This record gives sequence, structure tokens and C-alpha cells, in this order.
Amino acid sequence: MKEHLARAAGEVDVQKTGAMRGSPRTAHPLSGDVRSPASPAPRGRHRRSWRDASDRALGGVLLAPAFLLLAVIVGYPVCRLLWTSFLALDLSAGTPARFIGFDNYLSLATDREFWTSLTNTLLITLITVPAALLAGLALALIADLPFRIRWPVRVALLVPWALPLAFVGLIGGWFFQSEYGVVNDLLRHVISTRIIWFNSAWLAFFAICLTITWKTSSFVALVLLAGLQTVPGELYEAAAVDGASALRRFWHVTLPLLRPSIAVALIFRMISSLQTFDIPVTMTRGGPGTSTVTLAMYIHQNTVDFLDLGYGAALAVVLFVVSMAVTVLYLRQVRAA
Repeated sequence: MKEHLARAAGEVDVQKTGAMRGSPRTAHPLSGDVRSPASPAPRGRHRRSWRDASDRALGGVLLAPAFLLLAVIVGYPVCRLLWTSFLALDLSAGTPARFIGFDNYLSLATDREFWTSLTNTLLITLITVPAALLAGLALALIADLPFRIRWPVRVALLVPWALPLAFVGLIGGWFFQSEYGVVNDLLRHVISTRIIWFNSAWLAFFAICLTITWKTSSFVALVLLAGLQTVPGELYEAAAVDGASALRRFWHVTLPLLRPSIAVALIFRMISSLQTFDIPVTMTRGGPGTSTVTLAMYIHQNTVDFLDLGYGAALAVVLFVVSMAVTVLYLRQVRAA
């Protein structure tokens, strides 16, 4: 028995001695010696940095096809448009293209039709974007009410948005037609005189803005309705328990949580309103005179009707710059808020 105990004690001593020789020296936490093994930490740091670098490289490889596709689809047409705007390229003249520098842009300064079309475009944007936002917000709030059957209301929101723009313009022209239009038929019960909408510049402009608002408010309503679906119902319940009225719940709960959706809707509406073309063309064809011509219509007139591709390219560059400037300005205001 004593021999077995002695043998076991010897094995324990051997294991302790081997552990002390094979392992690095570590000090007690309360002692002054704070030396620790130097090898594991650098290995971990190098391993993490290598992994970070490999993750960045993998991300770049995965994003490269998307950037290449954007460069081909967006970058090349924009660069070609810029180059064409510096050329005298008039297909109706039958002369070869030649470089003229900024002459096309200088001609814009004295072109009255350009300034008229630019003013009309900005006015349409300033009128229809806020109007579509207010109408779309009201429609979204109505569609978000707890109806027993919701799908008819939401299908009704989809109908104006799904209609083609040219078809909406034809509908607007029929509504405001002076002889047999729906609007005049309704107004004859209120006033005795007949309104000729498309003979007056301001009345024609008003009819176009009203038609654009009806068409685009459904898109805004769909975006805001999606935002309303993400608002937790517990917030309304807590506000109601605190004694907040319906108006205060809307102002302090709904609107702050709808800001991202409102920003998305406004950006899309601003860009599309600056490119307004189909509805004015089908309703008034720019008349009376040039009072309802938009910048997109003037670009089409110069490039397709007059075949002046150089001047039309310069107009398109101006439209592109205005669209980007409005978008960037609004994004900065949203971020600052």
C-alpha cells in the first residue's frame, strides 16, 4: 500500500515539473510581475486584420458587377450626352458634327422658350408635389382605417397609379373639355357661364396640375400606407392612455415615424415632376401658345421635331443638373432635420 502511494506521489511530482517547464511563466494577479505571453495577442490581431481585409476584398468583388452595370447603363449615356451638348449636331442641316464648346449653353441665356419651359416645370413641381403629398397622406390614413374588408380601398389606390400617363392626360382633357366635359357639366349647376379651360393659360395650367395631382397622389398614398403599417399600435395605445387626442397622436406619433416614407415619396415625386411630359402633351400640347410647355417637352421638340441634337443635349443636361440639385438639397435638409 505504501509503495502504491509513493509511486502515485512521484507521478504527480513529475507532472507538476513538466507543466512548470513546458508552460510560460505567469505571475499572480496581486504580484508586481505583469508579464504575459506575447505570442497569442499579435496572432489574434493579425488574424482579425487579415479577415477584415479579406471581407473588404470580397465585398469589392461582389459589388464590382453592379458598379460595372451602372457605369455601362448610366455613366456612358451621361458622358455621351455631355459630349453631344458641346457639338453643333443638326441633322436637318446635313452638315457633319463639329465642336463648338459652350455655344449651346450660351444660347440658352437668350432663348425665351427655354426660360418659359423651365418656369412652367418648376411651377408644376412646386404646386403638384405638396398637393400630392397632402392628398396622398389623407388617402393613406383613410386606407389604414380598420375596415372589415380593406382590399377594395387599396385597389382603388392602385388604379390611378397603374394607369399610363398618356391615358391619364386623355382622361384629363376629356374632363375639362369645354363642350361635353364632366367638370363643366358639374359647374353648370353652380354658374351659368361655360368655362373654356384650354383657351386660358392659367386655367389650362390649373387643369394640368389638378390632373397630375390626381395621378401621383395614389403613388404617395401607397408609399405612406406602407410606412403606416410599420408604426407599432402600442404607441397609439400609450398615447391614448396619457390622454392625447387624435390630433396630438397624429402630430407626435404618426408624423415623426412617417418621415422616412415621406422623404422617399417626395424625392421620387420631385424627380418625376421635373420630367413632366405625357400629361401636358396629351391635354394641351403646350398650348395655348407655349404657356404650358415643360422642359421635357421642349427637349423633345428640339431633338425629335427640329433634329437639333446638340442643342437638345444641352437642354437635357440642364434638366439633369436641376433634378440632381433638387434631390441633393432635399436630402441634406432631411439629414439635418
